[in-house]
Amino acid sequence: MFRLALPATLLAASLLTTPMTATRLEAGTIENACRSSSRGASQAALCHCIQKVASVSLSRSEQRTVSKWFADPHKAQEVRQSAKRSDAQLWEKYKLFGNEAERVCG
Repeated sequence: MFRLALPATLLAASLLTTPMTATRLEAGTIENACRSSSRGASQAALCHCIQKVASVSLSRSEQRTVSKWFADPHKAQEVRQSAKRSDAQLWEKYKLFGNEAERVCG
């Protein structure tokens, strides 16, 4: 019994003293896309901050759409230049999100 109790005690202690960071499975859509980008891989804290802003600024559906722009920026330009009302609304929300992310995350 002592052998089982000691590792459990050590595990509990390490969980209480180790800062929790989001793993790729726990991270949001925007954060994962950011981390997968060429600059994001080395800036996990920035990607996490951007995700926090996205979570309050964009719907999940909008986050899925915007996350694709990290890999293919041309898709963002297609939305920006689109004549569809829904694309214009998304672009306005995206601009607000970008401004807020820059303000909050630096």
